[in-house]
Amino acid sequence: QVQLVESGGGLVQAGGSLRLSCAASGRTLSSYVTGWFRQAPGKEREFVAAIRGNGGNTYYADSVKGRFTISRDNAKNTVYLQMNSLKPEDTAVYYCATGFILPVTPSRAGISDNYDIWGQGTQVTISS
Repeated sequence: QVQLVESGGGLVQAGGSLRLSCAASGRTLSSYVTGWFRQAPGKEREFVAAIRGNGGNTYYADSVKGRFTISRDNAKNTVYLQMNSLKPEDTAVYYCATGFILPVTPSRAGISDNYDIWGQGTQVTISS
């Protein structure tokens, strides 16, 4: 019943920007933690960013701090990931996920096993 759909991926040059969207049905995202993860070929899934259900706190991997911003639009039941100053090492499939995580801490928000619903992923490719 619950479904997440990512969109907004594509091909951009280094230094460019992309805005990813995670649209939910069957679950009110404002009541859950929503996170973004990414996975590059041959590598394990990596935490990128997360936002609390109450919208008060956000969490970021060190590799994206200052460049990426996670936000939510409760009216649209959608979470976004604004990605600026993109680098070739940002190339990956990006996934959004939601989970009921209590208490929310930076460590717990970054653990993929704490999320029960995942989207299908959207490809982000950054050229040099």
